[in-house]
Amino acid sequence: MLEAARARFAADSDVEVVPHDLDMPLTLGSGFDAIVSSFAIHHVDDERKKSLYAEIFALLRAGGVFLNLEHVASPTPALHVQFLDALGAAPDGDDPSNKLADAFEQVQWLRAVGFEGADVHWKWRELALLGGVRPS
Repeated sequence: MLEAARARFAADSDVEVVPHDLDMPLTLGSGFDAIVSSFAIHHVDDERKKSLYAEIFALLRAGGVFLNLEHVASPTPALHVQFLDALGAAPDGDDPSNKLADAFEQVQWLRAVGFEGADVHWKWRELALLGGVRPS
């Protein structure tokens, strides 16, 4: 994913692709208008997710937006199997690095750190777009 991002933005001097281990605190500066994550945060445990959301909130300017397209937990084991089936994946093919949390619970974590309008903006089975705005 990093290589694809580097290739996509190679000619854009306004974009810098910076690798980071999400198990470590964010040290990316501050004053961002937007922070976007895609299929990464589900690899950290729930306590780290909560602290990461607080760190992201602190990095945003007033009015800044956070969006997270994410793999989330199914409400039931049967729905998890249906999700895997919809993808054509075997039930024993789960990635052991997945640490899935309920989308609506994660929205509560976003609200708890101060995000306004935090919501599940889109969801299909175990895929969801979560996000919110740092108040002005």
